Amino acid sequence: MTQRAARSDALRNRAKILAAASDAFARDGAEVPLDTIAGLAGVGPGTVHRHFPTKQSLLSAVVAARLGRFAERAEQLSTDPTANFFDFLADLADEARHNLVLTEALGGTIGAEADEPAQRLSRALDSLLQAAQRSGTIRPDLTVGDLHAIILGALTIENRLTTDREGLGLKIVFQGLKNW
Repeated sequence: MTQRAARSDALRNRAKILAAASDAFARDGAEVPLDTIAGLAGVGPGTVHRHFPTKQSLLSAVVAARLGRFAERAEQLSTDPTANFFDFLADLADEARHNLVLTEALGGTIGAEADEPAQRLSRALDSLLQAAQRSGTIRPDLTVGDLHAIILGALTIENRLTTDREGLGLKIVFQGLKNW
């Protein structure tokens, strides 16, 4: 028995659901009700449940897509290892600072569907780290595991700073990553 291709309206509805969920989860965290997401997407609750039987499956799909985009970007960086490394970390932290679910995902608290993109992102981050270390500008004793913990710590700092001080925590953390 062959599997039938999804109808175009079903694909559009899925895309609308993912976009609405991505915005809602980023703004309000994982506690947003599925009925709210259905309303934001302009579809009925049944349509959401047909595509995503549980809120966890929708949350995982949103996070997997976001982590996948970051992994793809990190994999494509190559010209200036140090600049790429810091620019990528700054972009990741900036997006996570304004995205509650991405911050949770970086802490490893999102479902299994996001595992593969998270691992891909970790591998790409490790490649960026190693290239920057080979250039001699980043501490040679850092591991990608250390970097994950440092990013989460920097996000915690950033979330506690007032808006006029935004970015200060990252600047301080980035200075500590340099090979003096």
